Amino acid sequence: MNLLRALVTVSGMTLLSRLLGFVRDFVIARAFGAGLATDAFFVAFKLPNLLRRLFAEGAFSQAFVPILGEYKNRRGEEEARHLVDRVATLLFLILTLVTALGVAGAPILVYISAPGFAAEAEKFELTVTLTRITFPYILFMSLVALSGGILNTWSRFALPAFTPVLLNVSFIALALFATPWFDQPALVLGWAVFVGGVLQLGLQLPALRRIGMLPRFRFDWKDEGVRRILRLMAPAVLGVSVSQVSLLINTVFASFLQSGSVSWLYYADRLMEFPSGLLGAALGTILLPSLAKYHADGKGEDYARLLDWGLRLCLLLTLPAALALAILGVPLIATLFHHGAFTGADVFHTRDALSAYAVGLTGLILVKVLAPGFYARQNIRTPVKIALASLCATQAMNLLFVVLLDLGHAGLALSIGLAACLNAFLLYQGLRRHDIYRPQAGWLPFLLKLLAALAVLGTALWLGMSREADWLLYSTLQRLWHLGALVAGGIFAYFATLYALGFRMRDFKRRAAE
Repeated sequence: MNLLRALVTVSGMTLLSRLLGFVRDFVIARAFGAGLATDAFFVAFKLPNLLRRLFAEGAFSQAFVPILGEYKNRRGEEEARHLVDRVATLLFLILTLVTALGVAGAPILVYISAPGFAAEAEKFELTVTLTRITFPYILFMSLVALSGGILNTWSRFALPAFTPVLLNVSFIALALFATPWFDQPALVLGWAVFVGGVLQLGLQLPALRRIGMLPRFRFDWKDEGVRRILRLMAPAVLGVSVSQVSLLINTVFASFLQSGSVSWLYYADRLMEFPSGLLGAALGTILLPSLAKYHADGKGEDYARLLDWGLRLCLLLTLPAALALAILGVPLIATLFHHGAFTGADVFHTRDALSAYAVGLTGLILVKVLAPGFYARQNIRTPVKIALASLCATQAMNLLFVVLLDLGHAGLALSIGLAACLNAFLLYQGLRRHDIYRPQAGWLPFLLKLLAALAVLGTALWLGMSREADWLLYSTLQRLWHLGALVAGGIFAYFATLYALGFRMRDFKRRAAE
């Protein structure tokens, strides 16, 4: 399989999900704005999301995919099937217990994650109710992550990448048509999460059946493969929890700031997730199985070349995205969210957070490329140590930017962005120090050409944007046309410059490990 084609496929599905995600956020912003209801929902949804990343997409996938790939490549599909059965059974039992505890302990969880809400009884109670509705999402999504890991190992990348679309469809449909049925309209957002989780799991099961990997109930926690995954998951949970705990601490800070701060950070983060998911998650998804196979086969040179390919492609696509987000903050936010209850002040507050987040976008996506260089070798401890250092740096910067310099919610976003860059730098240093990654020839001319194209892109966007205040006065159609022209013109300017300097996409073609 051509990895560039696989990346396009995964990114295309992710693009569809992200576009629907913006429709979803448009609907939420128009109906609820940025205030008590949205603050309550975003805090409630953050809790199961944190645990989902701990147990599912993060720690579990990092431990499960390399070992499943080893079983498939070295022991055959029958042994891999037995491993899937035992892992799925144990995962289901553990997450059912975690979900039950989360629903029962929702008031405690809300008080810990957003203590500032306790001063407003209505806000606190709404957040508790929403937390109880959304908490089962962790169970559904953990099983979805298991299914996605299996399908990716079998080089079925498209369906797992498409699956998140269903959550956005659930949000849009319920927010538009089911809101009148609720005494508290914000509750519809919680039920959209629940329904979306069920739909995503339901979509994966037939695909697993087709490849003969639909899990069966088979409990054996002493199985060798299960115990190896559990041993890898222990440091992986710690590593993934570092970034999630950092976000949770930021929510604690934000809960004491001006009302709306949680929502401004959320909307800015949603814009950041567009390139992050489109590029970072997609690159990490397609790299990990091939890296695991190269490691299993002892092909160190191929391993290093594949990492080099991922890094170049990451910089080629991520740096222009970061620059565009920094320059086009107001046009993007005004076009997507400045409707109904979402005011002009909300636009500029969200812009401040987005500009700060953009500083760390490249670092954030580089982590998605560099970390699999350790995970594929079943080395999770090194990324964990680096993540802990990044967590300490984040909190130190929070104190500096928020408490001492009084930058408010933008300071929280800047802390996360800079910490992501530190994380990426330390991962790179670790790969070089252990001689896992060896840079291939041609990096200096590659970077010089990239900088020239970025200069052309930045100039084109800055000159074509006009005044930020004008975007609040435009009609929706004017915003769409102007933003569309800016995006199209920027893409053309960037890639035309690269083409003139000798870049060709065929040079980035690469086969997956076979």
